[in-house]
Amino acid sequence: MDSTATDRFDTSRFEAGRTRLASLAYRLLGSATDAEDAVQDAFLHWQAADRERIKVPEAWLTKVVTNLCLDRLRSAQARRERAAGAWLPEPLLDGDPMLGPADTFEQRESVSLAVLTLMERLSPVERAVYVLREAFSYSHAEIAEILDITESAGQQHLHRARRRITDARRRTGEVDRAAARRIVEEFLAAASSGRTERLVALLTDDATAIADSNGAGPATTLVRYDTPERIAAIARAGFRPTPAKLRRAGGAPAVHYAVVNGAPALLFVLGEQVIGTVTFDIVGGRIATVRGIAVPARLVRLTEAWRHHAPDAPPVTRW
Repeated sequence: MDSTATDRFDTSRFEAGRTRLASLAYRLLGSATDAEDAVQDAFLHWQAADRERIKVPEAWLTKVVTNLCLDRLRSAQARRERAAGAWLPEPLLDGDPMLGPADTFEQRESVSLAVLTLMERLSPVERAVYVLREAFSYSHAEIAEILDITESAGQQHLHRARRRITDARRRTGEVDRAAARRIVEEFLAAASSGRTERLVALLTDDATAIADSNGAGPATTLVRYDTPERIAAIARAGFRPTPAKLRRAGGAPAVHYAVVNGAPALLFVLGEQVIGTVTFDIVGGRIATVRGIAVPARLVRLTEAWRHHAPDAPPVTRW
């Protein structure tokens, strides 16, 4: 096989695994944009390597991508941007291949916005061990090889990661999608009509809401609300059109129901552009967590997926 044919063959081998590598990088970084950059960097490493000496390309590429992601997580810039409590993951529309394997509950949970957010509390190595084990079912021996650590160290990292995530999260379990949709649409109807008491009733007693800067400031500016009454008031205000809001948005968006990172969500759509998304964690038939994301850079991939999506008629056609 001549060199040109060999390069084409090796490129094809890389491309065959690109989706898996991207879903790994997304779980590690919580950003589709950064994940794509990491995978592209891995491709450059692949092109520059002596590929005849690589016995198992999948394992080699997994190691390269994982360590490229760890470098990003350890960088000073990343630490500033991802300061605890000041960062939300990039949301992805249901069906996006970057969400990766979803055969088990652990795999689906590992890509939820709740767990991606909680993983910010882990060290980079803890995060890598957790993702490789929970989402991709790598053995402790394989994880040790990928991260250049001992098996016992990997097991300790996994134990700490599981404990920290379990202690901090509200375990929602599997939620029936039809029931989740009814609850979210009730929330939307109550917010749109100003029924504050109904909004409060739909929230758990310890509900929380987190939102970014609504596109008006840096992505690291978050606001948090910690009582059902406050969340209801904010939701009601958010669905009250004002001239200033309409000017800022560029018009009155339609509000669509969707599934984002496995969770029920509302998308605010203006033309073909998603200008905001609100996701919901549901526990025991009520809403436990509300997350609002409107920074444009966080919605690029979701918008592109939405343009190829066939949505139902929006439950609310005017904001």
